[in-house]
Amino acid sequence: MRKLKCPTETALSRPIANIKSLLASRHRALLVLGAMLFYCIFLPANHAALAQSKTAVDLANGQSITIVTLPNWLNDSGKPVNQALDALETLTNASHQGLDPTDYHTAALWGQFIRLADGEKLTPLEQQAFNEQLTSSLEKYLNDLRNGRVDPHEVHQKFKPRPQPVFNARAYIAEAFQQNRVREALREAQPQVPMYDALVNAMAQYRLLAQHPAWSTPLPMPQGKKLEPGQPYTALETLTSRLIALGDLPIETQAPHEYDKTLETGVRAFQLRHGLETDGIIGPATLRQLNVSPEQRYEQMTLTLERLRWTPLQSHRRMVVVNVPEFVLRAYETDQQGNIDLKLRMKVIVGRALDTSTPVFDEDMRFIEFSPYWNVPPSIARGETIPRLKRDPAYFNRQGFEFVKSDGSVSSQLSETNLQAVLSGQARIRQRPGPLNALGDIKFIFPNNTNIFLHHTPAPQLFERSRRDFSHGCIRVEGPVALAQFVLENDPAWTRERIEQAMQAGKSQTIRLNEPIPVVLAYGTVIIREGKVYFYDDLYGHDASLSKALKKKR
Repeated sequence: MRKLKCPTETALSRPIANIKSLLASRHRALLVLGAMLFYCIFLPANHAALAQSKTAVDLANGQSITIVTLPNWLNDSGKPVNQALDALETLTNASHQGLDPTDYHTAALWGQFIRLADGEKLTPLEQQAFNEQLTSSLEKYLNDLRNGRVDPHEVHQKFKPRPQPVFNARAYIAEAFQQNRVREALREAQPQVPMYDALVNAMAQYRLLAQHPAWSTPLPMPQGKKLEPGQPYTALETLTSRLIALGDLPIETQAPHEYDKTLETGVRAFQLRHGLETDGIIGPATLRQLNVSPEQRYEQMTLTLERLRWTPLQSHRRMVVVNVPEFVLRAYETDQQGNIDLKLRMKVIVGRALDTSTPVFDEDMRFIEFSPYWNVPPSIARGETIPRLKRDPAYFNRQGFEFVKSDGSVSSQLSETNLQAVLSGQARIRQRPGPLNALGDIKFIFPNNTNIFLHHTPAPQLFERSRRDFSHGCIRVEGPVALAQFVLENDPAWTRERIEQAMQAGKSQTIRLNEPIPVVLAYGTVIIREGKVYFYDDLYGHDASLSKALKKKR
């Protein structure tokens, strides 16, 4: 954006002076528009950037005119300026940002660029078309880079719209061109969100791995369908080379004559980075991950970059983020400079992939319920609880169940009448607070239309599993006391001792938070942690859906 400046050519001085004098009249707005039409239509095509201008007028204060001018990517001789090369190279390398260069007409632009660089003369209309196409391609690139190419709601990501600072890509390009820093400005435009830079760097490494001979042939299935230390294997050299290339073995490691402790150490490191049981045994699951090509991993990272563009990971100062495929919750604070202070990291259990997946969305946590009741959802009551009670009536008292009728009355009697009332929607089954309560001893509530919340569990042994999709959709947390301390950090009355007492009281107590805490249920199958790349299974098929949606956009 810049103030309207007139060309210095003598031939233009008189009409420009006339325009300036007319601006003082009471018909200012109409005359301003007329002036801009004069610039767009009557100036010769080689009169700087104004020849290709798109204008925006701000007459709010009646004192100044502000316009946005398109760059003129050609010099007076009709040849491309150096910044045109910078722009084209950035578009050509769009894949480095997880974008598709073909979306930005790079082939056609390069064809025109080469013709112009070789001295071929284009007509004024052809020059204008080149200028407009290159600027439009950059504009689309910047919007894709910052905002993503897919509406997240199309791919099961129900994030709320966020207030965003106004970003005018065309003005951003024009300003960069005027300052002779197009390449730098395009690089600086990438999202400033956690892990983005690290993922871009990891993608560069995996592009190089695509030509590595270690992936020229797949690793075969070991005899007996598993490989343990001390056993022979026909592909030990390939396995060793692959683990070295991935950084799971030191570069000086030599291929052994049998599967030994050194290779086992490398396989354990690989398993840890891929969400597998770290037992050092190469079975079907580990072999499947070992045979995923660098190209496939690269694609997985591009999908993660796309998600980072619209997942609200830094929308507030204090946040709780659950990454569903990783089975991990993180709580962190962000300072005014954007630096992240990780306060908590803990394991979680999420919804079953087969039938009760955890939805992906964001809401504000507003309540904590200590020693909670569990109101059995109608679908669980119909499909699981009532059939179990009919098979085993004693289960009702063992689990501390009761019936709550539509008028609010409570019955602790198991009867056919009460069961039918549940089936007809006239009553619900509720589990009283206690050691067997399905929600454990605390519930973190962020009101939403899917009735999803965080809670503890009476079965903490499940946190030892590497794959932890066991719930009906809600999220079980490994460290409820630590999470409560983070959430209640700004309320000094809630000490650790008081939190634990409330959890163990056996009497339900709900408190409202002084300050709501945003909770983001996110979905990322690639994570960078301490300089290492971690990959996770596409638990709910959301990567596949996103990949399909992106291909439809092309």
